[in-house]
Amino acid sequence: MFGLGVQELIIILVIVLLIFGPSKLGDIGTALGKGISGFKKAVKDDDKKNPDEEEKKES
Repeated sequence: MFGLGVQELIIILVIVLLIFGPSKLGDIGTALGKGISGFKKAVKDDDKKNPDEEEKKES
């Protein structure tokens, strides 16, 4: 996973906790989760629209 081991991930998590604090970490996780799900939904919707557009371009 990107060349990161367990120790590196733990160090990154500790640094993030020190910077943002435990109360903000939950908010950041929630916002990140919503952003990822929104991105996936947009990609999925775009994939559904593209086949129709491709057929129109070929005609």
